[in-house]
Amino acid sequence: MSANVTDVVITAANAASVLVCLLAAILVFVFKLHKMVTYRLALYQVLSGLAFALVATIKIIVINRSENPYVYDRVCITIGWLTMYCQWTKLLFTAWLTFHLFCFGVLHKNLNHLEALYVVTSLLVPAVMAAIPAITNTYGLSPLGGCFVYVQNDSQSIAVIERFVLWDGPAMAVLLLASAAMVVMVTSLARIVCRRLKYEPMIEGDQFWKALRQLLPLAIFPILFFMFMLPVFAVHVQLARTPSLGRPLTLTASVFLVLWSMTSGAVLIAHITLVKCLSKQKSIVIQRNSNSEYYSSHAIQSKDNEV
Repeated sequence: MSANVTDVVITAANAASVLVCLLAAILVFVFKLHKMVTYRLALYQVLSGLAFALVATIKIIVINRSENPYVYDRVCITIGWLTMYCQWTKLLFTAWLTFHLFCFGVLHKNLNHLEALYVVTSLLVPAVMAAIPAITNTYGLSPLGGCFVYVQNDSQSIAVIERFVLWDGPAMAVLLLASAAMVVMVTSLARIVCRRLKYEPMIEGDQFWKALRQLLPLAIFPILFFMFMLPVFAVHVQLARTPSLGRPLTLTASVFLVLWSMTSGAVLIAHITLVKCLSKQKSIVIQRNSNSEYYSSHAIQSKDNEV
């Protein structure tokens, strides 16, 4: 596949990711779900994915259109910083979301009051991490091609070390901790649910079941993180070992990163659609039962009047 065709395909995938994430965010606000903490946590995942996909789209469209080396270098540095910032933002939102779910499922603590901490740290820490390569001047053109503007990948420079220290290493640490936390959480919740179902009926207004229904769908986001970041990490390791396979390996990593953003939006859209359909179906059933009771009562009253 030629470079131009590859750019078009990756750009189209990123643009689709932007549209999916944007639609998911719009649905959250249209149905006023942003008033609930659980949906805001999901919304942060989608918005960070939207930002990353948008930067990736601009990167490919803009970076290959400047013929001025001075402008080209500045654009490279800016987009490299934005790429690192967006990746870190999504990483931290995923880490905090996993922590939130773990505290609820294992420690039985509701940490909704820490939402402000989640947001502030997920927006400020990435700015610091993304600034380090700018200070050490390791942002710039990748030897793999102009459309791939990440930290420079030169095995003889500090850039490779920076990539693993500033991104791959922390991402894999979060990946392993999140995976362990999800296993423990699912096991703990399964025991609790089995015990409650055995000794207590499932009551509609029970706060535990209500919280469980709201928080459990959020578990899909750490799972998506595991699915798409593990291959990216493997690609980066192989890329450091075999620079000659740079372009196909970088393409592979780009595809997985795009899918990470796109599936976040798609999952939230599917969840909102399912919840609204079930809610509508429940309303119809309640209305039918209400009408049935009304007609039954009316029929009994008519018979009493006849007697």
